[in-house]
Amino acid sequence: MANLTTPRNGFVCVLLATTMALTVSSCVEAKPREGEAQFRELYKELIETDTSLSSGSCTLAAERMQARLIQAGFADTEARVVVPDSFLKQGNLVVHFEGENKALKPVLFMAHIDVVEAKRSDWERDPFTLYEENGYFYARGAVDDKAMASSFVDAFVRFKKAGFKPQRTMKLALTCGEETDSIFNGIQYLLAKQPEALQAEWAINEGGKGALDSDGNFVSFGVQSGEKIYQDFTLVTTAPGGHSARPVDDNAINRLSAALVRIGDYKFPVDLTPASKGFFGRSAVLWDGERKADMAAIGAGTADAAVYNRIAKANPLWNAFLRTTCISTLVKGGHAPNAQPQHVEANINCRIIPGESIDAIKAQLEKLINDPLIEVSLADAPGPQSDAPPLSPKIMEPIETITADMWPNVPVIPTLSSGATDGRFLNAAGIPTYGVSGVFVNPDGNGVHGLNERIRVRSLLDARDFLYRLMKSYAVTE
Repeated sequence: MANLTTPRNGFVCVLLATTMALTVSSCVEAKPREGEAQFRELYKELIETDTSLSSGSCTLAAERMQARLIQAGFADTEARVVVPDSFLKQGNLVVHFEGENKALKPVLFMAHIDVVEAKRSDWERDPFTLYEENGYFYARGAVDDKAMASSFVDAFVRFKKAGFKPQRTMKLALTCGEETDSIFNGIQYLLAKQPEALQAEWAINEGGKGALDSDGNFVSFGVQSGEKIYQDFTLVTTAPGGHSARPVDDNAINRLSAALVRIGDYKFPVDLTPASKGFFGRSAVLWDGERKADMAAIGAGTADAAVYNRIAKANPLWNAFLRTTCISTLVKGGHAPNAQPQHVEANINCRIIPGESIDAIKAQLEKLINDPLIEVSLADAPGPQSDAPPLSPKIMEPIETITADMWPNVPVIPTLSSGATDGRFLNAAGIPTYGVSGVFVNPDGNGVHGLNERIRVRSLLDARDFLYRLMKSYAVTE
């Protein structure tokens, strides 16, 4: 028999007598939260403004969010849409909310409003129409990254209408092109053309998410600090070739294959960033037995080679947190099935720990290959490089305090991103950038970048509350 409870978060939940565990569908909002109706309208408007590269317009989305801010009391000089001359649909919204204490440097809140492509024929629902079903919102961008963008705009509107006076200047940047930065990227554009719009003591970005288990229970709260550096290397070797009926010892495919095996067998040394060390140390409470002891040892700095080997084998993502990784991703070569190969090349994709040198990684690859007939070169120009930003008390204490109040006993766990966000450009520009979304996601990733992207209604509303409180706390923190 089920019974109803109403916890502090405002949800009525059904407790199942067999397990006493909360299920995703068992919780419904007991009553609307303050300003919830207006937030839902804002979120719907942003979601239903198509901002994909092929058919959408970030400029229109930026203008619509600007209109809401101006209606709340911001001047058009404080909330501006910046449109590049050569990319008229790639507009960006920048907002300046002046603080009263000029001695305090600003804090920047950033989110991208462009989304990954979505074909209607592949989706169960129109990806650019917001659907609410069974406790979830469905739409492209429901999580990535319009959940944060909507929450930020909503918070600025609420602050302004309430007459809030920040001590520290608050800045907002809703940018275009994060998903297609090889064509245009709003953060790079603003850094080059209007850097004053982004200058801040630190920035809050996407990247850090909360984790739910398969039953919808809260597991951990993530704070992303630092991103691995993406770099491709090209390996090329040549040989005279000849008729396949008269093979010689010098076969270009064989030679390159042997080099790729040596690279694949190699493990780069463990190189822990502060975030990775914190990740393993704080994650220990989620495990038992040897796994718990191993994670605690890494967090404490007492792990030996056996510990690192066990952790690396247990989870590919954990291995990525421990070290730089380089793998073969593309191979092409030869020119005919009945001829010895004359030209063979391969792509090696490396994800490099922040602070390590691209030149040093190239040198290590050359050492592993150990063949003067194989040339190693950078496949493209190096991307932005920086050390991982420090997890200082100024950054972490407000996060931990609010998390403990909203989700008691849920550990706050730092993470190093093995992927990439716009934060890499700001970190390289000297603006420490942290991923803190407040969004809790399911183990399957919620369809981000895939089909039928979705977010729990509760997760979105919780993230809105969390970010509002965090922004307000940072605005008055010295």
